[in-house]
Amino acid sequence: MQTQCPFCSVQCKITLHPPHSSPSPISVIQTGALATALSMENWQAEGHPNAASQGRLCIKGMNAHQHALNGDRLLYPLIRRDGKLVRASWDEALDLIAVRFREAMQQHGPDIIGVYGGGSLTNETAYLLGKFARIGLGTRYIDYNGRFCMSAAASAGTKVFGVDRGLTFRLQDIPIAQCIILAGTNIAECQPTLLPYFHEARANGARIIVLDPRQTGTAAIADLHLQLKPGTDALLALTLLKLIIDNGWTDQAFIAQHTNGYHELAALLDGIELEQTAQQCGIPAAQIVQAAEWYGTAETGMILTARGIEQQTDGHLAVRYLLNLVLATGKIGRPGCGYGAVTGQANGQGGREHGQKADQLPGYRSIENESDRTYVASVWGVEPSEIPGKGVSAYEMLELADQGLLRMLFVMGSNPVVSNPNIPLVRRALEGLDLLVVADLFLSETARMADIVLPVASFLENTGTLTNLEGRVLLREAVMEPPGEARQDWSILHAIAERLGTGHYFHFDSAEAIFNELRLASRGGLADYSGITYDRLRQEEGIYWPCPDESHAGTPTMFQQRFAHEDGKAIFTALPHQYVREQPSTTRPLLLTNGRVLSHYLTGVQTRRSPTLAARELQNFVEIHPATAKRYRLKEGQWAELESAQGQLIVRCRLSEQIRMDTLFVPMHWGGKQNVNEATPPELDPFCKMPGFKFTPVTIRPWQPERSLLK
Repeated sequence: MQTQCPFCSVQCKITLHPPHSSPSPISVIQTGALATALSMENWQAEGHPNAASQGRLCIKGMNAHQHALNGDRLLYPLIRRDGKLVRASWDEALDLIAVRFREAMQQHGPDIIGVYGGGSLTNETAYLLGKFARIGLGTRYIDYNGRFCMSAAASAGTKVFGVDRGLTFRLQDIPIAQCIILAGTNIAECQPTLLPYFHEARANGARIIVLDPRQTGTAAIADLHLQLKPGTDALLALTLLKLIIDNGWTDQAFIAQHTNGYHELAALLDGIELEQTAQQCGIPAAQIVQAAEWYGTAETGMILTARGIEQQTDGHLAVRYLLNLVLATGKIGRPGCGYGAVTGQANGQGGREHGQKADQLPGYRSIENESDRTYVASVWGVEPSEIPGKGVSAYEMLELADQGLLRMLFVMGSNPVVSNPNIPLVRRALEGLDLLVVADLFLSETARMADIVLPVASFLENTGTLTNLEGRVLLREAVMEPPGEARQDWSILHAIAERLGTGHYFHFDSAEAIFNELRLASRGGLADYSGITYDRLRQEEGIYWPCPDESHAGTPTMFQQRFAHEDGKAIFTALPHQYVREQPSTTRPLLLTNGRVLSHYLTGVQTRRSPTLAARELQNFVEIHPATAKRYRLKEGQWAELESAQGQLIVRCRLSEQIRMDTLFVPMHWGGKQNVNEATPPELDPFCKMPGFKFTPVTIRPWQPERSLLK
């Protein structure tokens, strides 16, 4: 069976071999007896050659099938009765949703309902979810968990280049880059099937520079590791730019021909001092000079960013300052050069292109642009005035719920009570809703709080397209039927719309039919999919957008001739740096940052249902330097309590000399009292509304159960 990994943005292809002694997958799944009928360990997965991963699989991909075959799968709808979630029929569940939605809209208007999506949904579902919110319900309030993944890089790319695409180059170009800066990205654990590209680059003589507070597996391959203090990325980027300009390592011809705003940089860089930067970043000045020289003098070079630099309240500007380096040296639009945002979620790229974001319509069109609204309205068969205006970001929707301004929430493919910042507020907001509906594979932490839970198909049972970090659209076809009474997510949206009287906008009989409307809706947009078809995807195994017609080969390398702004030029960023965050203090002197571990994905809803993956990391932990642990009377394996201004979490200590002494690291994959976001503050980046996941002042102490019981 040919399928595709449901996890990270590489989207590796998989050949899945069921046990020879088992019944056929479809017949077994239909019985619903998953746990006893199938031995998950006897299934075998191997990489199927494709251009992205070249046939490689990581530990998650090799065991991705396990969660889809897990006996904990939701098999039928659930409705909360007398405080408990109990089995219900589809008609009962859908009728109740429609009745409650209709009553709320009649009393308060459609904006009383919010829709919360996910970055692992297919392009077809992401597109339909946006249409469902705006036309099926009429609400302006839709956003998705990709807000916490790509919003800083996406908004920065849009401002600088005129369009956001994960990578502006092909993965196959990495080995010919002479210098590569990896800023806040731990590819070795988050996208491990890409690591051979960087090994090949090093073998070809490339110098790799890593910016990270931790000595990660990625830092281990670096020629230079800048182990900077969390929250100082923007200052470091500005200093690198000043050194490049002062030493004459710029490409003046490229600057003159292809950019605007270069001369305004002088005011931005005024006052930047190397020694002061070194002190604030906590790294030697000589390392900063070396990094600037290597990147500035290299003939070809790339900069890749990820959540380490982006998930901060100044992440948008930090990325834009790094893009200044790209423009100043002319390292874009040609082989071995470019910028890349290493997307975290399976469809983090495609999921934000077609309408899940509060401010976007399909094809990367702006919901505030009248011509964009008019075009999409013509595709949907409505008047432009019928498309609601801009909503708010994902976390801001939950703030509205906490204020009583949003009374109902429909969640599809996300787990907001674990993934959001400021979990105490999020939990309170969800508990206070009049109606919470969750569509998911499992009874996630959020689903356990729901009034109605709807079972959906997994990646093995769901046909659709996903767009990987390169902007390459890939087709993943179903190889099984959904178990029990689980349904395709897009069919659930249609069924609710039918009951609300808007079903005629959602009459699709297949994912391909939805994709064909998506193609039309994206035509002429920045993310133009109109030339991509299912037949082409089957034959060509992936096509890069933009692809404006069926004779077009796609666009592997962006900005070879011009940028996407109207005048064809990119824009330097000369905006002053803005801090929007609490600083460490005597009461909270340590900096907490978070991230991923190799064996888990997002909030762990799927990977913790995989026995092989769950066994690798059973519990959450705090990575702490031995000297810091000694100072706070902590030992290896001991339970520790971390406390911020927002809340507390309890995790075991893992001592490591690979982390700064002023920094703590906690993975993001667990809920409950082990949830790192119990402590994450609510402040958002003013440009893109990204929370500051990577910068939380905290204190740490040995856990005392009696103290926790008193709180």
